[in-house]
Amino acid sequence: MLEGKTTTAGLKVQQRTAAQSKTREARQRTLFLWGLLGPTVLIVLAVVAYPFVYNVVLSLSNMNIYHIRDWEVIGLQQYASVLTEPAVWVVFFKTVVWTLVNIVFHVGLGVWLAVILNKAFIVGKPAWRVLLILPWALPQYITALTWRGMFNYEYGAINLIGGVFGMDSIAWLTSPFEAFVAVILTNIWLGFPFMMVVALGGLQSIPGELYEAADVDGASEWTKFWKITAPLLRPVMIPAITLGIVWTFNNINVVWLVSNGGEPNDQTHILVSYVYEAAFSMYRFGWAAALSMVIFGILFLFTQVFLKKTNATEAAY
Repeated sequence: MLEGKTTTAGLKVQQRTAAQSKTREARQRTLFLWGLLGPTVLIVLAVVAYPFVYNVVLSLSNMNIYHIRDWEVIGLQQYASVLTEPAVWVVFFKTVVWTLVNIVFHVGLGVWLAVILNKAFIVGKPAWRVLLILPWALPQYITALTWRGMFNYEYGAINLIGGVFGMDSIAWLTSPFEAFVAVILTNIWLGFPFMMVVALGGLQSIPGELYEAADVDGASEWTKFWKITAPLLRPVMIPAITLGIVWTFNNINVVWLVSNGGEPNDQTHILVSYVYEAAFSMYRFGWAAALSMVIFGILFLFTQVFLKKTNATEAAY
């Protein structure tokens, strides 16, 4: 009996020791993980969470050039001012046109070039890939300023090339419509390589047997694209299109650099550049913060609806 009690007590001690050891190991793993995640969490809080919360508070305030230090929270007045200002709706319409035109050409050119590069008979395929990726690989501000020089009325390359073919020079940067077209052309040049790379990766994952079976059935290239390529590219392209829409909607670099800050006469602004103009040229800080929150709300709602309607995340469940 004594030996049995001793054995039972020993087992309990061993079990208690094992449980304590596991608890200690779990605590150490937790501390180790927080040691790895801690700096990241702090950085995210510093550069994302805090500015976002501060911007929300600022959007509810009356901060402007006259109230820099003595600003106070005034409620939703700035949002009401944003939504009732006619100029905002004009700029919103231009932003929608800007986004739609760019995305159509980004996706169209990107998929078209990806299909061509995916063909086995293309000579010098690696070199073509590098050349076509260059517009996306170069810094945006370099490309934007280069295109601005090319649109110059007197010595720009575009007008000089047009003159060779007997075309009159176009005042690309001094007329509102032409300036807006110039900005769109520049962004199309910058944006199509991303879609091309995404589409090319998707194409290379499509089994070749499907195309061989379609060839046996006598399907045309157009039929193969719509019946095989397009449906199988859809899960890859929908997230890329979503990102492209958000990036294009908020792409201030190209608009600001090519049009030189919305010129002529602030006619080439999109919403994000209009926010910058309102904040740092007109010093309407609270109003600009409210407009930026409206932009955030538009993009957040759009992405939720777009991803849901296109079933982009159905494969993740």
